[in-house]
Amino acid sequence: MSPRMSRAHRARLSLFTAGTASLALLATACGGSGSGSSSAPKDFSYLSVTENTAVKTALTTLSKGACTKENKALPLKTETVPQASLDQKLQLLAGQDALPVQFAAGNAPALTNQLEGSGKIADLEKELKELGVLDQIEPAAVSTVKALYDGKLAVLPYEYNIEGIFYNKKLFSDNGLSEPATWDALVDASAKLESKGVQPFSASGQQGWPLTRLISGYLYRSLGPDALQKVADGKAALTDPEYVKAAEEVADLGKKGYFGKGLGSIDYDTAMNQFLNGKAAMFYMGSWALTNISDAGQNKIGVENVGFMPFPAVTGGKGAIDQYPSNVGLGITLARKSFDDRTADWTACIAKNYGATVLKDQGAISGFKVNADVKDANAVTTQVRDTIGASGQNVLWFEALFSTKATTISQTNAASLVSGSMAPQKFMQTVQDALTAR
Repeated sequence: MSPRMSRAHRARLSLFTAGTASLALLATACGGSGSGSSSAPKDFSYLSVTENTAVKTALTTLSKGACTKENKALPLKTETVPQASLDQKLQLLAGQDALPVQFAAGNAPALTNQLEGSGKIADLEKELKELGVLDQIEPAAVSTVKALYDGKLAVLPYEYNIEGIFYNKKLFSDNGLSEPATWDALVDASAKLESKGVQPFSASGQQGWPLTRLISGYLYRSLGPDALQKVADGKAALTDPEYVKAAEEVADLGKKGYFGKGLGSIDYDTAMNQFLNGKAAMFYMGSWALTNISDAGQNKIGVENVGFMPFPAVTGGKGAIDQYPSNVGLGITLARKSFDDRTADWTACIAKNYGATVLKDQGAISGFKVNADVKDANAVTTQVRDTIGASGQNVLWFEALFSTKATTISQTNAASLVSGSMAPQKFMQTVQDALTAR
């Protein structure tokens, strides 16, 4: 392998806005007069956000264990900033051509895409392939990252979540129900539960997004995995009949009372507690909820009674039941300028060891493969990990490709849609208008 320092670039002058933040970044040209070669990094500098300690903790563990050799050659050095200040910090550092070796990517995918486009970010897919560790990232995680970042593997999945429906297996069994594989079966199961005095769903109307994710789930199953990309590209609109149909189906669940009473005032924690206390049979949520589910202090129904199922198929639809909505949390990326041989060694070590470290020490699921015999906390965690490993193509969530304005409008009006105070056509029109206005 040729020395990586010879691959350093001369960044071109660019001015861009960072997604919905509308903050300008002046990406000045790198120093030097012809070779474009970069200076070797003095340490494995890592810029993180104050609110997320998981990655910092795992990297510190690796620096003292599996990656001791790499850390000796290039010592880990961490810095944190509040997440709300991250984008501005990255823009400042990029403008000074002083990005750290590794850093938490911008809050909006648009910022990372612009950094990648201006040559500030390492070509991770190429580098990982050359290092022989590209296969250490789960295919589903690769699919999710590329869907968010214009088809590029622009960040590493230090965190990885899939979404689906957690359900109370005991309540299902007591009422003679099996896991529904189709939307019609889900609606029928909900009707039976309601008739027996069991609230079918728990959800946070105050948050809004747990409801809108049901809309996108229906869209992906009925229209296929590119349903919302078509809206983003202007090839379809949320007001098209087949899109309004999804809003109608979800609104109908609320009309029938399947979310219980006072939905608009229910916050995230209350919704979680409703499910974990056995007051609702189903709960649409991401795999981050495994932390709550595994906590005996919170989970009163018993972890053995929690199942996980994919969003059901829509009869005649173009989507597949194994296409799970997913996200990579706040992705981590590496600067192109400082990606030398020592950085490459660190990256390879992380790819091989991070997945097992974060699962063993923190019970967290990443997008890296687990190359060690780590015992899961419970069967549902194992099921989710197996699901991630078997999934080759995932999809995004309802607002993933929306502007900030459209996202806010969507989530603040979701409870009104499901409670019946806003018609499905009106809801979709309102969100589409916000998209068109961006």
